[in-house]
Amino acid sequence: MLAVSSAPNLAMPLALAFGLFSMLGSACGPRVGGDGADQGNSGGSSGGSGGGHPSSDAGAAGQRGDQIVFPDSLLGGGDAGDNNAGKGCGALVAIIRDFSDKHDDFENYTGGGEQGILRPVLDADHLPVFVKSGLIKSAETFAQWYRDVPGVNVRLEIPLPIKKESGGRFVFDDGDFFPIDGEGFGNEGRNHNYHFTTEIRGGFTYKGGEEFTFRGDDDVWVFVNGKLALDLGGVHQSQSATIKFDAKAAELGIEKNKTYTLDVFHAERHTSLSNFRVETSIECLTVPVPVL
Repeated sequence: MLAVSSAPNLAMPLALAFGLFSMLGSACGPRVGGDGADQGNSGGSSGGSGGGHPSSDAGAAGQRGDQIVFPDSLLGGGDAGDNNAGKGCGALVAIIRDFSDKHDDFENYTGGGEQGILRPVLDADHLPVFVKSGLIKSAETFAQWYRDVPGVNVRLEIPLPIKKESGGRFVFDDGDFFPIDGEGFGNEGRNHNYHFTTEIRGGFTYKGGEEFTFRGDDDVWVFVNGKLALDLGGVHQSQSATIKFDAKAAELGIEKNKTYTLDVFHAERHTSLSNFRVETSIECLTVPVPVL
C-alpha cells in the first residue's frame, strides 16, 4: 500500500475451532514453497478472461449439502478432527503467492479504493472474475493473482493464528503484515517483501447473527456462498468494511443451520505499509486439507 504523509481437488473438511488457539503449534506443519508447477487443480492457464468460465451459481457449485467442496487443498494442512467447534485442532492457513515488482499489476498503480473490479460471483473454478479497473493492466494479468503460475509467482502457505477476545470475537490483527520477507522473489532491495496476494478458503455453518470485518490494504474481497459480500478493491490505505450476515442473507442466498463457503482474496501491491485485520463472531470454520 502506498503511504501518504497525512496519515483469499475435493478436500476433506478440517474442523477449526476458530478462536481457541492463539498460537499455531505444530498442527499446520511447515510453510511450503515452490513454483506451483504441481499444486492443486484450481490453477490452470495464466491467461483467459480473468478467472475461467463463468457459472450461473458459484455458490451451489461450492457445496453439496453439508459437505464443503474446496477448489484447492492446503499442502500445509493441519491435524484432522471432528467437525465441532470445541473439538479438533488446527489454525487458519493462508495461501500466499509472491510476485516480482516487475509484474504489471504490482508497484505500478496508485489512486485509492475502487469497487466493481470483480464480477459479483465466483466462476466455475471458485476464483474471482475480473471485470474492469483502472488499477490493473488486464484480465490476463489478474488471472495470475490466485493461480500458481511458474515463473510468475511463488506459492507459500502461512498460519494466521487467531486470538479469542471478549464478547465472543475472534481476531487476527497484524499492522505490519509482511509474512514472506526474504522468501519467494525476495525483498528486491527493500526492507520488506511488498508484492503478494493472499487467499484464504473456509466454510462455516450460518447460525444467525454472525459478522465478519476486514481492515487493511490493498485490495480485499470476501465471497460468501460464492457471492461477493465485501468489496475493498484498489490500491489504498487501510480501509474497513463489515459483513452482517443477517442483513445480507437473502442477497447471499444463505439460510440458518446450513453450511457455506467463505473465501477471502487479498493483494498487497505497493510500498510502504501493509495492514491485515480479520475480526469475526463465527466460532468455527472448516478449512481444506489433502485427501490421504
